Amino acid sequence: MSDITRIETGARMSQAVIHNGLVYLAGQVGNPGASVTDQTTEILANIDRLLKLADSDKTRILSTQIWMASMADFAEMNAVWDTWVPAGHTPARATGESALATPDYLVEIIVVAAQN
Repeated sequence: MSDITRIETGARMSQAVIHNGLVYLAGQVGNPGASVTDQTTEILANIDRLLKLADSDKTRILSTQIWMASMADFAEMNAVWDTWVPAGHTPARATGESALATPDYLVEIIVVAAQN
């Protein structure tokens, strides 16, 4: 039986869960009320931080789900994403529009990565 490791565990969820060499991140959101650019920048920095804690990094991301409050902001989010994601290491990715936890959240990103 494989061990399960949880990182930054709270009453409702963990920010990351590791099992069988895979890292599952909870949906990451930025500062409520900030711009799409600022929220995306903050989210990606937090993904970097959590992956490091889980012995992984952005070159090891397997898949990403991006939820946006409005697809009208797709290009703005992608402008930040495209400067962050390493060339040659782009994950499988899906992006959709959905109401997020509060109207102040404009972007939420969910990641699955392999450990180093």
